[in-house]
Amino acid sequence: MSERLLIKNAKALVGTHAPGAERVAGESMRSLPMLEQGWLMAENGRITAMGTDKDWPGITDWNGLEVIDASNRYVLPGWCDPHTHSVFAASRESEFVDRINGLDYQEIAARGGGILNSAAKLRAMSEEELFARAVVRVREMMRQGTVAVEIKSGYGLDFGSELKMLRVAKRIKEALPLQVKATLLAAHAIPTEHKANRDHYVDLIVKEIIPRAAEEGLAQYVDCFCETNYFTVAEMERVLTAGAEHGLRGKVHVNQFTSIGGVQAAVAHGALSVDHLEVMEEADIQALVGSSVMPTLLPSCSFFLGIPYAPAKTLMEHGLPVALASDFNPGTTPNGNMNLVVALACIRMRMLPEEAINAATLNAAAAMDLGNELGSLTVGKRASFIITKPVPSLAYLPYAFGTGHIDTVIIDGRTVRTGEATV
Repeated sequence: MSERLLIKNAKALVGTHAPGAERVAGESMRSLPMLEQGWLMAENGRITAMGTDKDWPGITDWNGLEVIDASNRYVLPGWCDPHTHSVFAASRESEFVDRINGLDYQEIAARGGGILNSAAKLRAMSEEELFARAVVRVREMMRQGTVAVEIKSGYGLDFGSELKMLRVAKRIKEALPLQVKATLLAAHAIPTEHKANRDHYVDLIVKEIIPRAAEEGLAQYVDCFCETNYFTVAEMERVLTAGAEHGLRGKVHVNQFTSIGGVQAAVAHGALSVDHLEVMEEADIQALVGSSVMPTLLPSCSFFLGIPYAPAKTLMEHGLPVALASDFNPGTTPNGNMNLVVALACIRMRMLPEEAINAATLNAAAAMDLGNELGSLTVGKRASFIITKPVPSLAYLPYAFGTGHIDTVIIDGRTVRTGEATV
């Protein structure tokens, strides 16, 4: 495989943000810079030059140069997915049927389903089997254009199983070319054996699991499901404090079903992102204004559960940035396809195509602290991008949501998908 790559005749290079731009916010999210009739050069996995046909410099050295003709096709930054639970043991389609029969998320959990269901299955599964299943899912996400993924633990809920999940995430990072960030989510639910004394489980997380995960370099972030019937704001603050003491910044679940002060606490603790945000009060929004915290929205979760969608337009009207993520997990979002996430953001959250693409690229990269590496077609960044099939316009991508529009996926200058073939 060549270490040099030329993409020529592109209908447009999309997301050509200026060097140093690592996020866009508010009305600026409507601006999606592009170069029409563009070309792009990459070498050793990095973008080295780009421009339009009018400033084409010509090629003097064709040796070892891979050339892709992108006529009538768009070139976009690859999708970044900053919130997934893609390491899990088994699917939960029986709960899908329960919801069809009228049970809600909380009722299913009360019957022993939900997170505790996944935990029981994962504890019984070997690391080898868990890796074998998870790597297939992440390969499929790559085929659909994802070039960076965050992977959470949270289905182990004990010392050994949480670390097992993180070790699987580390193995995926080593096995596949996409960027992988790992998040410790031991505070996902109170396991059955600790129901009588939940403080014992929080102690286990902050005194044993977080220190070990940090010591072994298994996680970059720490998370907590701060929600009614799960973890309180005070418990989340203990987790975030312990994480910070061990170099793990917060990326937290808040405001999925209720507003209980989790956003304000996350901001106070300097979290990198606050995720879900389906239920937002004015005080929650004001807490985010002026902060560096990235609001990360998960529309495919709302679609699957039939719950409210996060107020993307309201957040942007307050001058805030918005990121998008898949929330890929076996119970509430069995989907890791970021193309569908972008479409749902447009269809159900009324985001413009330009806003949704910015949210799934530049801002999503920022939600993983990868804004200086990915999320835009910018000289010096990783050469990780999507080449579409011939389409009439950029808006056609979310408009024709049931069709696969990706022809080629390139990660660090190397093709991982061309047509229907995956390398």
